[in-house]
Amino acid sequence: MNITRLLDKIYFAPRLREIGRYAGHSEELQQKVMQRLVRTAADTEWGKKHDFASIHTYNDFRNRLPIQTYEEVKPYVVRMRAGEQNLLWPSEIRWFAKSSGTTNDKSKFIPVSRESLHDTHYQGGKDAVAIYLGQNPASRFFTGKGLILGGSHAPNLNSNHSLVGDLSAILIQNVHPLVNYIRVPSKQIALMSDFEQKMEAIANSTIGANVTNLSGVPSWMLVLIKHILEKTGKDSLEQVWPNLEVFFHGGVAFTPYREQYRQIIRSEKMHYVETYNASEGYFGTQSDPADPAMLLMIDYGVFYEFIPLEEVGKDNPRVLCLEEVELGKNYAVVISTSAGLWRYMIGDTVKFTSKHPYKFIITGRTKHFINAFGEELIVDNAEKGLARACAETGAQVAEYSAAPVFMDEHAKCRHQWLIEFAVMPDSLERFARILDDTLQEINSDYEAKRQNNLALQPLEIVVARKGLFHDWLAQKGKLGGQHKIPRLSNTREYIEEMLALNK
Repeated sequence: MNITRLLDKIYFAPRLREIGRYAGHSEELQQKVMQRLVRTAADTEWGKKHDFASIHTYNDFRNRLPIQTYEEVKPYVVRMRAGEQNLLWPSEIRWFAKSSGTTNDKSKFIPVSRESLHDTHYQGGKDAVAIYLGQNPASRFFTGKGLILGGSHAPNLNSNHSLVGDLSAILIQNVHPLVNYIRVPSKQIALMSDFEQKMEAIANSTIGANVTNLSGVPSWMLVLIKHILEKTGKDSLEQVWPNLEVFFHGGVAFTPYREQYRQIIRSEKMHYVETYNASEGYFGTQSDPADPAMLLMIDYGVFYEFIPLEEVGKDNPRVLCLEEVELGKNYAVVISTSAGLWRYMIGDTVKFTSKHPYKFIITGRTKHFINAFGEELIVDNAEKGLARACAETGAQVAEYSAAPVFMDEHAKCRHQWLIEFAVMPDSLERFARILDDTLQEINSDYEAKRQNNLALQPLEIVVARKGLFHDWLAQKGKLGGQHKIPRLSNTREYIEEMLALNK
């Protein structure tokens, strides 16, 4: 009997039926999560400070606790990293996921509890497999191994019993020993800190393996795949791994990489599943291959709230629970978790496409946008514009970043796009024009500012040399793991650093 079908029937199908309850029981499931979190943390320092024992309803919760960013959480993180416990969450916090920094810090250190590992991060991975198997009954997923591409970790403040590093490394470090029999590479290789050496070691150790599934960030997985094809002399990845059938991807938008993956994985049986697994928690899984929206996972150790994008930055923003959101509007995500993050703004923005069940797309970051002239350009706009420009000019975008030019020597303002092409467009000028026209079509604010070239001139494209973005990340010590290129920035800090390397 196909081992995959057997495991699906015993283990994954029952869970899939539970996920099916999301459509009609979202409010009930989320309220249970909130009550469980509050009850569990009642005797922590934070719980006593905010009298968790007297919180019984969502309105109690909403009125009692403040909205927080990392700046407000940081003092507690500093104390936890020094060894204090029972501050935000009652169980011992031994792991800290290192994430991209804030205005004042190079990195954020997100607490990861034993509970959050199991009721959120690992549960998300299991559910992604359950959903996939439910859609693909002929799958032979477990007849081979999964290649998981992660980052690295190091002792926390020189403590041997506490770790800090990429979330992916923390997950690999703590995974159940049985899982190691169905994944590659070895833990020793997976947790190597030198990215270049890691790519070589992974390639050498997995080329001969029977890999059926991949998990990782699209940009870094692409680097690995190209390296493997170069080493083997093969044209497509199914020539190396003939039983490969699915790639679970997340961390960055897949749109810029989709065509490149189609060229290097040509098998018609290949599937792609988007997941939303951040340092702070696992939030969503694509549940329909024909629909890019992800299913919001509402029975984990995460309670969700949402701030309308226009309210972000206000002293007292309007905050909504899940049942209060509207379709088609942009919201900043606020979470409370089983790792002790309370009403925490994670910095991502989403837009809901369905409420039965709740499904959403990631539209950008609260800090990754361009609004220098009132144009309110978000990452979702950029991805759609680039996709159309690529489709109509035959181009492929490897990486990109954009920022405003506030005023040049001719008193002209515009957006400047730095793009590394995997395949150049048939006409760079036409590519720029299509991108600009598309942004005007899908963003009325951008269109208004572009009208008659009064506030904004046509956008400018600077072609980046091959490997520029890789070199920029390397210069900052951010190769591999979950490190990302800032797609849109409201300042010129990042793009000026990149332009200085573009020689």
